[in-house]
Amino acid sequence: MIKTEKILHLKSSRGRKVRVVREHYLREKVPCYSSLCQADCENGGKVLPGDVTHYVVPDVGVVLDYLEILEFRELQGIVFTQTTCQAVQHHKGRRQYNRLRNLIKDPRHDCVLFANEFQEYSYRERDKGESRERWHTRCVYTAAVWYHNHLAGMMDVVMITEDQEAITRYSSLNSGVYVISIQDFLQNFWPDLQAAHDLYSSISQALQEKESESSQKEFSEHLPAEVLEAGIKSGRYVKGSLNVSKHRAQNEASLMTDGLSDKNKDLSWGVMVFGVKNRNRAVHGDVVVVELLPKSEWRGKVTALSEGQGEEKSAEENESKPMPTGRVVGILQRNWRDYVVTFPTRDGTQSQSRNSQRILAVPWDHRIPKIRISTQQADALQDHRVVVRIDSWESTSLYPNGHTVQVLGRAGELESEIQTILIENCIHVPPFSDAQLREMPVNSPEKPWRMDPAQVAERRDLRGTHLVFSIDPQGCEDVDDTLSIRRIAGGKLLELGVHIADVTHFVTEGSLTDLEARTRATTYYLADRRYDMLPAVLSADLCSLLGGVDRYAMSVLWELDAETLAVTKVWYGRTIICSSYQLHYELAQALLNGEEAERDAKLAQLTKALEMLTHVARHLRAQRDKGGALELEGVEVRAQLDEEKNITALVPRQPLEVHETVAECMIYANHWVARKIQETFPHQALLRCHPQPREDFFNQLLESASAGGFTIDTRTNKALADSLDRAVDPQDPLVNRLLRMMATTAMSQALYFSTGLLSQDKFYHYGLALDRYTHFTSPIRRYADIVVHRLLSAAIAMDTTRAEPGKPLAGHKELDETAQHINNKNRAAQRAQKLSTELFQCLFFKERDPQTDPHCVANAVIYAIRDNGVLVFVPEYGVKAPVYLKNREGQVVSAGKDGGCDWQSGSVRRSSDHISTTSIGGTSTFRLFDHITVRISVRSTNFHADGLNLEVISNKPHRSQQLVQEVVRLAEEASQQAQEKEARRPKLSKEEREYRQSKTPNLYSLLEEVRELALTDLETAAQVCATTA
Repeated sequence: MIKTEKILHLKSSRGRKVRVVREHYLREKVPCYSSLCQADCENGGKVLPGDVTHYVVPDVGVVLDYLEILEFRELQGIVFTQTTCQAVQHHKGRRQYNRLRNLIKDPRHDCVLFANEFQEYSYRERDKGESRERWHTRCVYTAAVWYHNHLAGMMDVVMITEDQEAITRYSSLNSGVYVISIQDFLQNFWPDLQAAHDLYSSISQALQEKESESSQKEFSEHLPAEVLEAGIKSGRYVKGSLNVSKHRAQNEASLMTDGLSDKNKDLSWGVMVFGVKNRNRAVHGDVVVVELLPKSEWRGKVTALSEGQGEEKSAEENESKPMPTGRVVGILQRNWRDYVVTFPTRDGTQSQSRNSQRILAVPWDHRIPKIRISTQQADALQDHRVVVRIDSWESTSLYPNGHTVQVLGRAGELESEIQTILIENCIHVPPFSDAQLREMPVNSPEKPWRMDPAQVAERRDLRGTHLVFSIDPQGCEDVDDTLSIRRIAGGKLLELGVHIADVTHFVTEGSLTDLEARTRATTYYLADRRYDMLPAVLSADLCSLLGGVDRYAMSVLWELDAETLAVTKVWYGRTIICSSYQLHYELAQALLNGEEAERDAKLAQLTKALEMLTHVARHLRAQRDKGGALELEGVEVRAQLDEEKNITALVPRQPLEVHETVAECMIYANHWVARKIQETFPHQALLRCHPQPREDFFNQLLESASAGGFTIDTRTNKALADSLDRAVDPQDPLVNRLLRMMATTAMSQALYFSTGLLSQDKFYHYGLALDRYTHFTSPIRRYADIVVHRLLSAAIAMDTTRAEPGKPLAGHKELDETAQHINNKNRAAQRAQKLSTELFQCLFFKERDPQTDPHCVANAVIYAIRDNGVLVFVPEYGVKAPVYLKNREGQVVSAGKDGGCDWQSGSVRRSSDHISTTSIGGTSTFRLFDHITVRISVRSTNFHADGLNLEVISNKPHRSQQLVQEVVRLAEEASQQAQEKEARRPKLSKEEREYRQSKTPNLYSLLEEVRELALTDLETAAQVCATTA
């Protein structure tokens, strides 16, 4: 080992330049991480293959500007030097440095890190007067030469650089070490990798155009980092993440200031940043530093509905109470991502630029500013969705500069829109690689998969003793969970079992499949497709607990007192099961309702098990209700597609009791597994908490409930649950549903966390009213469950052997990183699912004429009042949207005596529980929870996602809604009469047995009657209903 000195030029906290001399030690033995090594290097972990034609050593400039190209998995044998990594950290910041580190650590990418600055023969000191860039290039070239010599000339080494002087100086110095440009490298070695060529051209053009068009400053300069840090500590500045308003992106943005509300009550609602100038080049999601403006300049949020992104008004009468307002003075962290933009049609505006190839592309996300793109394909890309990345945003430019990455397709095409949704939510789901698929077990007709005899010997075999069955949505392929219940001990005890697919048996920790599953974190469900977290051989086959096949499982078995249902014993362990029945929800409900007339002995046993299961689930739910569990309401709509994926209907989800039964059993298993792993590993368990919502999040709920004459208590979850149960309008069941939907919207999001980072009082799950909770029951589609399965396995092993787990568990910091990653991906999955549902809602209405098609006219319920309109819910389609009562021309909606509405000149007046319009035709009033009739059409734009436009056409309920109410009333009367009769139930047809959901009269028959009566007068309808009942 040789001791030397390294001189660093750093900046102090006050901004002064400091010269630091540090000891620096050089070694002869430094790992080379090559499989061709003959020098016995300690190459632990990932190594470069020996079957490639060359190794690639990029210089500093290439990694700084072209790292995206080096991320292509096709490029193999890449050696990143320590010199390069340190330069990235110094010039690009921590985010880009972490991106490079993650690339090097990822075993799916064929690249390594060489510590050239610690290797005795590759280290080079900086010469006096030598520029930093030239010194870096010399260090990288020396490392390339060392690699070639170290491997005894068995592998050629290619150094890639954009420095023409370096190419001239070094290209012919050493045989076997080549120095070429990136363009030559791609043309010579990867001529068919077109995506890399296109990306290189795009980045190169962006770099050439980086200089601004003018020297005139459009924005103020950001303050230095040391000044920002000092200002934050002193309280002069406020730090937070910038959140741009979706509805008023041009003017409104806010800063969420966690932890500051206790110090300054003014900041409890956050900080407003009003206008683009005050935003000072910050983009949605950036971590920024804000200086508060004087109180006289504070603004309030606009309370009127916004019709479009370009029509924002700043009238004082439409603003809420003024809130702290500031301006951005610095950016601590850029959180730029991939953005989808649309290239506009070339017109006079675009051609006025000095360079006709510089285009202002419009982002799909309203919150992102236009991005200036330099390209030679401007004409070809018109009206296309294109993925771009932002490179810079100088103070002399009104817009950020960027480069293109990928062309998705023409705007408006289904595949383009789906890919846009994925990319906008940072969802990357490429096909599983060959290397990942090679890790999978084989299951084919020629070579069927069979259980390992060793596993059979180790596991508890439930195949001959337990009636196991699954209940899932119809057509479900990834069956995670099955259930069992039986009487034991002479009927004194019940044994409840939850059996979950044993995914961790097939997915080894640290394998390529495991890393890919961790990266995805979840299965992504869209309206017309899904993207699996695991390869299909696992998700749809060997891990799916299908009916009639033997499968490995992780089971939790409770012994319950048959009378009190108190737990007397619980068992956790690996099992072997064979599911006897693979039920869908509707069929399970039909069995519970006694609708299957023909039953054999085994089917009768299944029905008895379902009845016992329902009895236990009701008890479990009642126990949670006592603790304050919430029954919330969401908007779930399924797009019904034909074979060609054309949308034929929008179907709201119909709740069944069996849904609750299955959910209660899963919640119970998750709760008990959470207890087990937290008690065994107090500081290293992955749990899921649900924090209590902030009081101000309930404002919409409280205002609407109060206006409707209801009192909602939000002090605790128990008080909220009880007050929601009481908030019922006997004349309109939708009122309670709407209030529960508002309560759902007010909820904070449940989050995964490591128990080592939170105190135990923070473990509580507010919505479920449980002291500990986790996710264990869906390992096929959630990576968090895989982590929990491994923790449970380790806990079981410790109980068995009374020893520490063989493999060390992840520390609480590492586990917390995993938890945060999963939380982010879960949010992305929820947003993508919501956006895809909205996409198909628009597709359903897009091909219909709103003036003539009856599907475009629907009943809507008012659930919120705004300054210039109302917010409504359309239960038939699960749509929540604004309805404007005042348009851009100043006209207002006026309702005639028959309820029909038209536009007239007039004014709008808002109250807490209603809004009134006054015009020459008189005064029209729209009250909270009123039913009105709306016409639905599609608002199309090339640049952004399509949206639904709702227009009120009558202040009275839609005619079909009146029919539904009349049919339901008469059906309820008929139901009471039917219960008094003891006539034998008729045999059901196959179709009725498969699709019916409840006892007669059921939803299917009600909707059939509504359809038949849709064109009948109300008086006639009542007579027909009475007859059929």
